[in-house]
Amino acid sequence: MLRRTGAIGTLIALLTALLLTSPAPAAGRHPGPARTAADDCRVLAPGASAAAERAVDAACAQVAAGVWYTWGGGHGPQPGPTHGTVDPTDPASEHDPERVGFDCSGLVRYAYARATGADLLDGDASAQYYTYRTADRFTAAEGLGPLRPGDLLAYGTPAHLHHIALYLGAGRMVEARQSGTRLMVSDVRLGGDYAGAVRVETGTVAGPVHRTWGTGVWTKAQPSVRAARVYAFPGPTTIRVGCQKHAEPVTAEGYTNDAWSYLPDYRAWVTNIYLQGPAWLDGVPACTDRAALSRS
Repeated sequence: MLRRTGAIGTLIALLTALLLTSPAPAAGRHPGPARTAADDCRVLAPGASAAAERAVDAACAQVAAGVWYTWGGGHGPQPGPTHGTVDPTDPASEHDPERVGFDCSGLVRYAYARATGADLLDGDASAQYYTYRTADRFTAAEGLGPLRPGDLLAYGTPAHLHHIALYLGAGRMVEARQSGTRLMVSDVRLGGDYAGAVRVETGTVAGPVHRTWGTGVWTKAQPSVRAARVYAFPGPTTIRVGCQKHAEPVTAEGYTNDAWSYLPDYRAWVTNIYLQGPAWLDGVPACTDRAALSRS
């Protein structure tokens, strides 16, 4: 018994010596808890507009609040979290009708509405990526180099974009990712089906703005009905028209017209039959420099 007690005493003495000789934390610093996604959700790079930074702040506030992803959430009459619905393709969404939250585009809509005081980005991921409120557009091949906080990162194909998120900077993004998870900060997923990014114009939009009519109207890679399809307007959509030209005649909806309009936000063409207004749009210039269009 005496030998065992002596060993314990020696061990205690050694531990005490280690504690006394260990370096103290630097002044003004303490170990603190591990960082969480909410801690990391902030503007992480310079160069963004004040409105874009406010959009990031608004999205990050929802991350900090622990808000859920809900399928269809955030698409009520006004921007803000709503109950979700069941996604028939995702068993993990079974509890979404019980939860109040956002899906990916619902979060983007809310963030920019809070930032600007206006519901600028109502719609799904495709409508937001192809918004006529485009200040700049970046291809997937350009990577993260030209991006600034608040830019929208899109995933999918030109004809079907299924996800959108807000860039924070430093290779990070804030997103409503999938059912069964809360809003989160993630590394930007390049490669795969990353489609590119768009910078939102929150001020005055340059260029003539028009509106389409009809449903399921396809834009084309060239001004021809035989050209590759780019994107279909699900319904009447506000668009920015870059220029127009006479090209292949089209007969549709009881009209025949050879005028086509170039849409810089889609990098695509649409027959003027589906644009509200006269056959040749007033106030829209004629297309004269195809090379310039490719840079739009």
